[in-house]
Amino acid sequence: MIPSRTIQNKAPLSTRPWMATLILVIGLCAIAFGFGSSIVTGVANISFSTVLDSIIRFDSSNEHHVIIQSLRMPRALAGALVGAAFAVAGAIMQGVTRNPIADTGLLGINAGSGFVLVLVFAFAPWLPFEWIILFSFIGAGLGVGVVYGLAYFSRNGLTPLRLALAGAVVSSLISGMSQALSLLFQINYDLAFWSAGGISTAEWFQVSVMMPWIIGGIVLAMLISRSITILSLGEDVAAGLGQKTKLVKGVATVVVMVLAGASVSTVGGVGFIGLVVPHMVRYLVGVDYRWIIPCSAVMGGVLVVYADIGAKMIALPYETPLGSIIAVIGVPFFLYLARKERREL
Repeated sequence: MIPSRTIQNKAPLSTRPWMATLILVIGLCAIAFGFGSSIVTGVANISFSTVLDSIIRFDSSNEHHVIIQSLRMPRALAGALVGAAFAVAGAIMQGVTRNPIADTGLLGINAGSGFVLVLVFAFAPWLPFEWIILFSFIGAGLGVGVVYGLAYFSRNGLTPLRLALAGAVVSSLISGMSQALSLLFQINYDLAFWSAGGISTAEWFQVSVMMPWIIGGIVLAMLISRSITILSLGEDVAAGLGQKTKLVKGVATVVVMVLAGASVSTVGGVGFIGLVVPHMVRYLVGVDYRWIIPCSAVMGGVLVVYADIGAKMIALPYETPLGSIIAVIGVPFFLYLARKERREL
């Protein structure tokens, strides 16, 4: 039985399965509604009847049918997938490290993936998307390795605030190197897309390649969810309960790299999803990761799908970067958490 504590020792470590079930049901319905809304919204005004007609009787000569099938459907599906992936990756990182401000964007993972992708665009632009995803995994590991190395060897050790500072420094450094390479090899447009983040160019081929990685990563996260719950209580407690902490951390790191790498290779560096969503879920359902992970996946999908609708509609006929919309929510939330952690140090 898990002791009645919290990850940050603040709120009761209670579990509310009924709330988690409610979130899953409402969240899946919201994703379905958002999926349909995403398909009908945009520069071209398309009705729901046209969407149904394109699914039942697809006509390649009908411009609206082509827009629905080739552009908007893969875009909406990509949004749900990457939202789930970033949210689950953030939840795992917060649970394993007991760091409330852990996030793929804040800890250099997104920047590392983006840097390696810039190298690919510069030196091997002919590589297929399957290889691009693999290089994105390598970049994710590079980013998190450098960040943790800097924070670990700092004078006073590894603390949440120092980890965030190391992540900010490494992300800035890697982003600067990426920009320099983009100027040297004239790939500014590609870099601008990856930096701002967006799913406007998502295609069925990209979705079909990244979907198995993301689904597999989430399934693996579910399989180790109980171990993450125990580890989130502290390594001493986990070791006392017979937990193989190094093995759990290693598997969790691989899952985070897979989820973040697959997402960044498709939509670019969209941050703060993995920061905001797990905190919301933890507040609602408690700190049992058997519920946190699936609820984070659903709520992450909801956040990105609806944020992408906003990206299309805010400044028609132009698109607002998806990363900018999510940052409007994420930055104030990060500042709140950083201020809270500073008071507790």
